[in-house]
Amino acid sequence: MTLLDTDGVRLTVDPDHGTLATVTLANPGKRNAQSPALWRALTEAGRRLPGSVRVVVLRGEGKSFSAGLDRQAFTPEGFAGEPSFLDMARGPAAELDATIAAYQEAFTWWRRPDVVSIAAVQGHAIGAGFQLALACDLRVCAEDVQFAMRETSLGLVPDLAGTHPLVHLVGYARALEICATGRYVRAAEAERCGLANLVVPGAELADATADLAAAMLEAPRDAVIETKALLRGAIERDYEDQRVAERAAQGRRLRDLAGLGE
Repeated sequence: MTLLDTDGVRLTVDPDHGTLATVTLANPGKRNAQSPALWRALTEAGRRLPGSVRVVVLRGEGKSFSAGLDRQAFTPEGFAGEPSFLDMARGPAAELDATIAAYQEAFTWWRRPDVVSIAAVQGHAIGAGFQLALACDLRVCAEDVQFAMRETSLGLVPDLAGTHPLVHLVGYARALEICATGRYVRAAEAERCGLANLVVPGAELADATADLAAAMLEAPRDAVIETKALLRGAIERDYEDQRVAERAAQGRRLRDLAGLGE
């Protein structure tokens, strides 16, 4: 069941149970290069996600997951019908901030508490493509994957909500080195340092992602939601606060299982 198909983004939902959605970057001819129109479409995909969906798979058609921002963004003319990035830079600071915040929305909804998101990543995941993979909760990678954060090399910074998950996955020092050098992180290193949950041959990427999605759907939804919230919160809480959060979450689950509700 297709709910959205526009500007290089396609959203489909499993018609049998409605619990699994797939968002596809569907412009393989340009290696799924990104643009403001694509970001708006990704944001809209998040808004159209049915409440029944529990797992969202993000994939890219073709040889590359996403080659990052379309270089046309840096030309004087920019994208047709869009203000160029150079023109935006010359405008009021508040308008520039609001524009970047709108772009970031395409990268934030993947971590919402009621779904688990899985990126299936093959080939290049560069810049904005890397940050889109980082936006997801989990990453299954093909053996040919090549992550790179090229923004710093262009005189920019990663600004699409990718720095927070990157630091928490690989640590500050490695994150700084990856971003400042713009080098490639290939499959073996990605798995070793925590960027990839699983690395498989390219021919097995779709099946491995489907298997992981199915495993995520096995447990009761409310238990997964509570567990995800606990683990996300553990990043910010100290040990004692986390113990308190665990007790509160378990109390809610036990009362629910006993039919008592809140």
